[in-house]
Amino acid sequence: MLLTKEDKINYANVGLMLLSMMAAFILPFETFLFAYAFLGPLHYLTEISWLHDRQYFTKGKYDFLVLLIISIVISYDYFAIKYEFHTSFVEQYDELNLYGKLLALALIASILFVLVENLWVKLVSILLVYAFVDQWFSPNYINAGGEEVFKPSFATFTVTSLVPTLIHVYLFTGLFMLYGALKSRSYSGLIQVAFFVLVPFLLFNLFNESSFFEVSTYGKQAYDGDGQGFLGLNIEVLKEFNLMELPPLLDANGDQLYYVNGTKAIDLDASKELVFYSQTGILLMRFIAFAYLYHYLNWFSKTEIIRWHKVPKVRFIVVIGLWIAACGIYLYDYALGLTFLFFLSFCHVLLEFPLNMVSITGIGKELLAITKHGFHSNR
Repeated sequence: MLLTKEDKINYANVGLMLLSMMAAFILPFETFLFAYAFLGPLHYLTEISWLHDRQYFTKGKYDFLVLLIISIVISYDYFAIKYEFHTSFVEQYDELNLYGKLLALALIASILFVLVENLWVKLVSILLVYAFVDQWFSPNYINAGGEEVFKPSFATFTVTSLVPTLIHVYLFTGLFMLYGALKSRSYSGLIQVAFFVLVPFLLFNLFNESSFFEVSTYGKQAYDGDGQGFLGLNIEVLKEFNLMELPPLLDANGDQLYYVNGTKAIDLDASKELVFYSQTGILLMRFIAFAYLYHYLNWFSKTEIIRWHKVPKVRFIVVIGLWIAACGIYLYDYALGLTFLFFLSFCHVLLEFPLNMVSITGIGKELLAITKHGFHSNR
């Protein structure tokens, strides 16, 4: 039986998963750092270009502007904090808890952009959505000083921390793959998805007592990124999923300290050591490294299907030029690369939200069609 082009790509992707998994086993931190610095920027640039040519998979021509503006506001706050300017904006941004509100708005509004065509219906709906997220992320806890502050929940942690990171690179990638397999009625595509689901289980259960190579000094510094890197994500995941007990932050009398929202403060320096050297910390990093590396490889492996490279020559040259410049910045100073590429990285996550919603709704439609007509029939 001859394999189709799609079958070959799907089986090649299983091979890429194995490659990504092996790299994550051996050098989890360095694997992530390499993928994020050298594959990430090319992915951002080519995907945004591809999304633009497909009107970002929205019903309205200018719907993407809402997501773009939200990306600009969030990035402006990031740079204002980083370089200590426009402090009044930062204070107001924090007081209103705008990061959570805007991110939740972008995610929910993307559903409207995919399903609703009427402009006025979308405008009214977005106002209602903002009223909902404004209430959701508003002060909800009285702290020890009698002040009403916002206390995050697991749901808000998911939206603000996991959606732009692990949900984006793992869950949404898996849904995109599943939608493609169902839409094309591809058995090889389903095999690819099944293996994608299996890999995290393997990462957490194979060689879980072994650490092949200890993280390098450069790896630790780059992953922390002068306090702006991904280290905080690992600590948050360890804490929120109760994967391990993080060391508490104590005062001079040995008493537990608390954040203003009432949650227990943790010893950040001691927690960093657990991320880099504890068994649980390394197992988590293996999953993160796999998710990011394969997320990028999956995109580039499907060039002939997605055809993201079919763009005007001038645009392609600009994309390659910007990618080379981004790689140069990361090579010069990894923390500087994280800073300079923040907007592009965050923007591509938000602009992809409508495509994520298309995948989710598409899976539902295809499963319904399969239920009615069987897997062999497209309709």
